[in-house]
Amino acid sequence: MTLQACASTEVPLGQASFAEYRQQTIAWMQENRTFQTTDHPAEIEWNAPREWRPKAPATRGILLVHGLGDSPWSFNDVGEALAAQGFLVRTVLLPGHGSKPADMLEVTLKQWQQVVREQTQILEREVPTVYLGGFSTGANLVLDYAYEHPNIAGLVLFSPAFKPANTYAWVTQYIGWFRPWLAKPDDGVRPMQTPVRYLNVPTNGFAQFYRSALLAQMHLDKGAYDKPVFVAITEHDSVLDTGYVLDTFNARFIHPFSRLIWYGNEPAPGQKNPKVVVRNDFLPEYRIARFSHMGLMFSPANPLYGVNGTQRICWNGQSSADMQKCLNGEPVWYSDWGYREPGKVFARLTFNPYFEWQSGVMMEVLAYP
Repeated sequence: MTLQACASTEVPLGQASFAEYRQQTIAWMQENRTFQTTDHPAEIEWNAPREWRPKAPATRGILLVHGLGDSPWSFNDVGEALAAQGFLVRTVLLPGHGSKPADMLEVTLKQWQQVVREQTQILEREVPTVYLGGFSTGANLVLDYAYEHPNIAGLVLFSPAFKPANTYAWVTQYIGWFRPWLAKPDDGVRPMQTPVRYLNVPTNGFAQFYRSALLAQMHLDKGAYDKPVFVAITEHDSVLDTGYVLDTFNARFIHPFSRLIWYGNEPAPGQKNPKVVVRNDFLPEYRIARFSHMGLMFSPANPLYGVNGTQRICWNGQSSADMQKCLNGEPVWYSDWGYREPGKVFARLTFNPYFEWQSGVMMEVLAYP
């Protein structure tokens, strides 16, 4: 793949090294991205594949894969935490991302699988022990690869989208040809994207997400996964079927070191076991009504998404009047998409007050062997 090819709308794949992959992806973004701020270099860096190297030579590595509409920024804090514990950490940018939502109109699940496969194999040539991690759709992609490749040492899964909460998600596979967008683009109401994520995704993007969920379910239906797995989910996730994830964890992730963090109310007695750790997600001291699908991976100190972050997501399933109050900088509460209470304005929760503790649990899982 040449740099000339990177200047086209075809996303660069097939590189021989991570450095080449990062370089060509940056060149592609520079040609294709719809920038959201005047600081173009910062936006490129936030969305580009990234690497964290530990201080000492690494013997363990982990590849982290973001979710639908997101970017490598999803792992800004997780990557730093893992590198501090000796991991060589890398992220990828899934094809169709990092530029503009319309670039997802023709993307395929096979392209997403290809970048995971290529960059995992490159990482395996550099360190003897490789883990995979993913958020949402990315969790489906790494689970797919891990089931097919037993040399993967374990998994780190944030809000794994094994099964969508929307029971009509399957329809997206068939309607894209006559309805390319579920929500009309550039309608003057819904913003299209932020500096680090898309807020509107073509129908085809949702279709590929759904297909990734089917892949995950296919593997999980076949049998158990015996490597250590760390999972973090919130009970009130608006995107995924959290009950399915919890039941799947208990039935399929059988390694004794595996742990699932459940943010919310206590699960039913039949779903709770010593490998499931519960934390309350109603934290009024932070003005948090409930945790969100995307917020689990970010420290309260994150410069974009933290308590004092610059990226407040006001498009959160509320009235246009409340959204405008949020945009105007008025005091808000935080929640997942679509949650409302009378008299309160809600922004999306984009940080996790338990982040440091969560990172400690994650590292305990990854301490094996």
